[in-house]
Amino acid sequence: MRPSAAVLEVEVVGEVPAPDVPLPAEIERLVAIALASAGVHDGHVAIAFVGADRIAELNLEHRGKPGPTDVLSFPVDEEDSFGPRELGDVVICPEHTEDLLEAVVHGVLHLTGMDHETDEGEMLALQAEIRSWL
Repeated sequence: MRPSAAVLEVEVVGEVPAPDVPLPAEIERLVAIALASAGVHDGHVAIAFVGADRIAELNLEHRGKPGPTDVLSFPVDEEDSFGPRELGDVVICPEHTEDLLEAVVHGVLHLTGMDHETDEGEMLALQAEIRSWL
């Protein structure tokens, strides 16, 4: 029996406001680059674009911080016998984000277990390197 090929599924969720939000194909490319840079080649990722009120609710509920933020990540990393492993969700608020491409990369790197608040600069250095390629 041949091993199955790596499968990466990227789902763009919610209303994607135009014109400053990247197209879903560009988002998929960014997710694939960020995951591959961290050694992850398969799984399912959802990228959601939300308004300021919704991200403020999530920020308070999950981080205990009031007010909106630019990007939040919710890693899952579970194996699923019915499909690719669930890597998690990235929630982005375009109105509080200066660079949407960077926000996608930043959020996805968090899904791989990287954390700029606890590492010695590795995550932000990788993020900057990836961003320089785009």
